[in-house]
Amino acid sequence: MSRCGAALVLILVLDVSGCSTAGITSPVVTSSTTQPAQSSVATRTPTSPPASDQAPAGSGTVTKVLAFIVENHSLSQMKSQMPYTFGLAQRFGYATNYTAIQHPSLPNYIAIAGGQTYGITNDGNPSANPVRGTSVFGQAVASGKTAGVFADGMPGNCATNNGGSGYAVKHNPWAYFINERSDCQKYDVPVDQLDAAITGGVLPNVGMVVPNLCNDAHDCPLGTADTWFRGWMTKIFDGQDWRSGQLAVVLTADEDDSSAGNHVLTVVIHPSQNRNVVTSPLTHYSLTRLYEEVAGVPYLFGAALAPSMTTAFGLPLK
Repeated sequence: MSRCGAALVLILVLDVSGCSTAGITSPVVTSSTTQPAQSSVATRTPTSPPASDQAPAGSGTVTKVLAFIVENHSLSQMKSQMPYTFGLAQRFGYATNYTAIQHPSLPNYIAIAGGQTYGITNDGNPSANPVRGTSVFGQAVASGKTAGVFADGMPGNCATNNGGSGYAVKHNPWAYFINERSDCQKYDVPVDQLDAAITGGVLPNVGMVVPNLCNDAHDCPLGTADTWFRGWMTKIFDGQDWRSGQLAVVLTADEDDSSAGNHVLTVVIHPSQNRNVVTSPLTHYSLTRLYEEVAGVPYLFGAALAPSMTTAFGLPLK
């Protein structure tokens, strides 16, 4: 072997007597002393999910939906200020023409849970806005399926007043359905119980996660909500429900920043989704309908005429 060949095999950038390596680009040899292991984490693009956040090899049939709700931010705000969340949106799927129902917050939560607003136009507590009707959570339980709301900061099950650590009852719709108060007391629980449901593979068929007033970006920046959501998604991606392909995770906002358009970012995370951008019109009633299609129960009010998220995103159902 010539001295030039030896120089190339050793990948050394030097001049050897009688030949030169000029014009040859050699790969960089990295030393652990000059490139610490943690540098790869520090330079990760913020919109890219971690390597462990990968879909299972096969896509199972969706039997569970878990929706996270953030507060009062528009589609453009959420895309630009929630880098982890929008990274998942780009990796899996998201809607660009999804609208909330109205302003303020509470009517939107009631609409998601009940298929209509029941005439509510304010953010009053359940004592001021009792709903005498059926929710998607009650439908699921009555049909033999499971339902659950996991409320961040809530001081006790199905709390009907504000309190705890930033808990706002106006963001917990099941607490308003007075005909279902018994089931709400059983299955509307503090968010601390979400961890066990994830690790045990027992997430409900119809599920909702309600962050507190900081973690939902109501009182804190969207970056706080993004970080909080990332913490839960890291656990979910390691959970049995995700790995089996049964779980679809949805993230949306109750309403935008009070504009007339009321467009919000809505993300759908499921192994069947691969860079799926849905441009067709969808609303919160479409989320109601998705819950009901997964649970196999009749449509409530506005959900019957709402565009189907199942169809729009091509989600596999039984």
